[in-house]
Amino acid sequence: MAKQKKTGGNTTGTVKAATFALLRGFGITKVFGNPGSTELPFMSDWPDDIDYVLGLQEASVIGMADGYAQATRNAAFVNLHAAAGTGHALGAIFTAYRNQTPMVITAGQQARSILPLQPFLYAERAAEFPHPYVKWSNEPARAADVPAAIARAYYTAMQPPCGPTFVSIPIDDWDQPAEMLAVREVSRELGPDLAAVGTLAAALEQSESPAFVVGPEVDKAAAVDLMIRVAERARAAVWVSPFSHRCSFPENHPQFAGFLHASPAQLSDALRAHDLVVVIGAPVFTFHVEGHADIFHNGTALFQITADPAAAAVAPRGTSIVATLKPALNALLDLMSETKRPMPPARAAADAPSPADPIPAAYLMHALAQTMPPDAALVEEVPSHRPIMQKHLPMRGQDSFYTMASGGLGYAMPASVGIALGRPKQRTVCLIGDGSAMYSFQALWTAAQRKLPLTVVVVNNAGYGAMRSFSQVMQVRNVPGLELPGIDFVAIARGLGASAERVEQATDLVAALRRGLAHQGTHLVEVIVDSTVPMLYGKKH
Repeated sequence: MAKQKKTGGNTTGTVKAATFALLRGFGITKVFGNPGSTELPFMSDWPDDIDYVLGLQEASVIGMADGYAQATRNAAFVNLHAAAGTGHALGAIFTAYRNQTPMVITAGQQARSILPLQPFLYAERAAEFPHPYVKWSNEPARAADVPAAIARAYYTAMQPPCGPTFVSIPIDDWDQPAEMLAVREVSRELGPDLAAVGTLAAALEQSESPAFVVGPEVDKAAAVDLMIRVAERARAAVWVSPFSHRCSFPENHPQFAGFLHASPAQLSDALRAHDLVVVIGAPVFTFHVEGHADIFHNGTALFQITADPAAAAVAPRGTSIVATLKPALNALLDLMSETKRPMPPARAAADAPSPADPIPAAYLMHALAQTMPPDAALVEEVPSHRPIMQKHLPMRGQDSFYTMASGGLGYAMPASVGIALGRPKQRTVCLIGDGSAMYSFQALWTAAQRKLPLTVVVVNNAGYGAMRSFSQVMQVRNVPGLELPGIDFVAIARGLGASAERVEQATDLVAALRRGLAHQGTHLVEVIVDSTVPMLYGKKH
């Protein structure tokens, strides 16, 4: 590490020394990366107090950083290799943006002196490359400006709604002189308009059958317990917003009503019994297919609380309150009156599925629910089996569930590695489809090398089940590329250093899951399941 010196009352050092000082001040103790030549000056003489987390491909690097940032609630720091590495990572950056995950992404750039010559490995207009899926990006005009750019990137990434930021750094900047910057306090909570909260409290008091629709912001804000108190005082049914990528309400709570579909017609039908719907920490609403959304026309009163001004701006109806969740829910709790209306009816528990061969996906989900440790976190990417999972594998609430908001495959495997890094004393379980697993499988190497407490359960139905389902819903036939025969996940996992086993019979499933969940390190269980196609939205949109 370069020595620092005092000049004219200001502490100066190198760009690299100033950057590492900022990381320490921000509480960042890990850097995720996959190195290349343009990053070598940054990586030379690596400090002992910063852990470099190596991923074998840049999409996996971003996915690991995404999971780690969500688990720790602090921005992850990522170092990518020039334009090529950023290009490899773009799909994962898109997912991090839709997840609203705080992340500072840096990428190497060629030396400033040869940039006019379009040198090998240079990035053309580097700061524009990841747009529009970063909150802010920059290639500093001078080497001395790099630390300030990194500081701004961190503060911007951490402001609600959180998200990734990007800084392109030329290879010859790291050893140049720069001022050492002090870490500043920047508040992140945004208080609500109390008059608007009062209007909502009055609407709740007058409602005969209110419902809350909770989204991922509640869990991200560590406000699940507060959400429970609000729901219990309101005696309201609690639904999960479409495609929520976190668990913001305990799914075994008596007021839990279920999961809303991303179909406008089915969502409207589910909420038809409620005269007031309050969406908390989610858009109004996220749809996946076309259809008539009767809820926007049938007189249902709509309110929204969100920290995302864009989500408030696009809501087609109702009153939106822009605020972070803890101050907003606390204000609502203070203004709500006690109500005498009856509690909503409890949701009927699902019957335990029966074992069979080939193994039904429902039986796998039920077995996993019976064997997972109570403090485990589940990272999910089984889109074709998500309704079955939601029926038979209830999540407990705060910090129990993670998936991707983007719909782009390749998130769960690396994210589960990052979450296991961020919560090393608890078990992380990655529940992933065979098609999804192949997008970022190399992330398993990082987990195996570090002996992370990670259990990967591959749900193998030998194909892209979600696409099979959509082909039926859309009534299209003879679609190529939906089958995935002959992939040996056990062999691949062992080749990357993890232990692994395959289960083909229901009688062996529970014991195999228990072995995988108790393994001291990283273990993969491949489960061969019934390839029957579940219907995601029914026959009509």
